[in-house]
Amino acid sequence: MTTLIKNALLINENNSQIASLLIEDERIKKIFSENENLPHADKIIDATGLWLLPGIIDDQVHFREPGLTQKADIASESAAAVAGGLTSFIEMPNTNPATITNQLLQEKFDIAKNSSYINYSFMLGATNDNIEEIRNINKSEVAGIKMFLGSSTGDLLVDDDEAIENILSSTKSIVAVHCEDNEIINANLKKFEAKYGSNIPSKFHSQIRSEDACYKSSSKAIEIAKKTGGRLHIFHLSTEKELELLSNEPLSQKNITAEVCVHHLWFSDKDYERLGNKIKWNPAVKTEKDRLALIQALKDGKIDVVGSDHAPHLLSEKMQDYTKAPSGGPMVQHTLLVMLELAEQKYFSKEEVVKFTCHNPAELFGIVDRGFVREGYFADLVLVNPNIPTKVEKENLLYKCKWSPLEGETFKHSVQTTFVNGKIVFDKGKLTGIKSAKQLRFS
Repeated sequence: MTTLIKNALLINENNSQIASLLIEDERIKKIFSENENLPHADKIIDATGLWLLPGIIDDQVHFREPGLTQKADIASESAAAVAGGLTSFIEMPNTNPATITNQLLQEKFDIAKNSSYINYSFMLGATNDNIEEIRNINKSEVAGIKMFLGSSTGDLLVDDDEAIENILSSTKSIVAVHCEDNEIINANLKKFEAKYGSNIPSKFHSQIRSEDACYKSSSKAIEIAKKTGGRLHIFHLSTEKELELLSNEPLSQKNITAEVCVHHLWFSDKDYERLGNKIKWNPAVKTEKDRLALIQALKDGKIDVVGSDHAPHLLSEKMQDYTKAPSGGPMVQHTLLVMLELAEQKYFSKEEVVKFTCHNPAELFGIVDRGFVREGYFADLVLVNPNIPTKVEKENLLYKCKWSPLEGETFKHSVQTTFVNGKIVFDKGKLTGIKSAKQLRFS
């Protein structure tokens, strides 16, 4: 089966140009410049006026399966993801049960094989005492190790410095960390509970899960990583202060890398008044100054990738009093649109958006044959229409939880078509019913 996409604006590898592309089965067969003669194909798509991008790779999602499927599952959330131009995800271990053994990891792979709309991998959760499981992962199939240094569920809090050092010393895999200091957070929480009880105004979330809580934890993780030579990846940076811990050397030379989440680039603490617990995330959305510093750090190369930390909860859960409302929210359906909107606002170029969401995640994790539009690579592709806006409404959300903190927003672009391994999985607002996802492989 061959498909020809012709006359698109190809945005790829720091360049934008009119090009055509031939897909043969799962892979990109040939890329044609504007004036080259085009071959016959079984299917021809005239993409005049559309943008052609590599599929988005999200390095941090929580799809809630197994055990929390009243909130979400791999089928529902990967459907929302493909509608947003995502073609690959890496999912986190804080499910029920927590993914802390290779057997439980395999069970997740089996679920995804049968239900995911997009390519997939998972992280093994680190605990204070599962070092043998960490040593025994299949490095060509498993994206890495997730270590929670701040509060999490079940056994997933690694709060012993010796265990942290042991984990970073014992594996060459990427160890991705959630960095917040529980001692600082709990002390802050007690002060606000003394004044407000359980119904603390959401606007104080960023003072409870404070800059100091983030910095203390991040600096400790980086110090141990430098001591051990471990491969550290810091998830969801949220503060300007933490940026002083990072370097802007080329990604290929880094042993310590960092991610920022799209909500920390879009929202600031001024939005708590309007949205309350809907934007309660851990780490917290912080100040406008932090938001702008994170944007600049991406451009400067101190932060390497943009993820979503997609973490759906039921709206009824989020509407509880502050201390009862869980942290996290759904984002994967709109990550690309938010980033393109930020480009429209002149924070980034279109080429930089593709670099942060496609190229760099592929390079950082060593994902085989994905993340770029290159001959011989898998045809994970997105066609974006820059002239048809998208209004975020309940009716067009594919999340199982059926809400978004972005409801009411109108973005200037829309995702028209998403290809996964050469097959059209989403087209003109609808899933096609095709599932062509594959397990990600790592070099």
